[in-house]
Amino acid sequence: MKLVTGNDLETGDVIWWAGDGWSRHVAQAVDAGSAGESIGAKEEAARRVNGPYVIDATLTADGPRPAHIKDRIRAAGPTCRPDLGIKPADANRGDWVI
Repeated sequence: MKLVTGNDLETGDVIWWAGDGWSRHVAQAVDAGSAGESIGAKEEAARRVNGPYVIDATLTADGPRPAHIKDRIRAAGPTCRPDLGIKPADANRGDWVI
């Protein structure tokens, strides 16, 4: 499984390609397959994402799980205070999809 990730231009938040736009929740990411590089290039040219890149992931019961620890940390949020991590049901952040 291949995911496309990058950063939101406005907020700097980590975002994931969700098939029809970007999401701040890795659980909403979709498999980009061999189209990942072209999706990233097109979205960066349209100024919807900064620094997009393709990563390996595995599909779990909870959704996609990035293969590399760096991207798992990017998906979950800060490691120093777990209470600040990204949670899909977090009422303060909303369920943002760009």
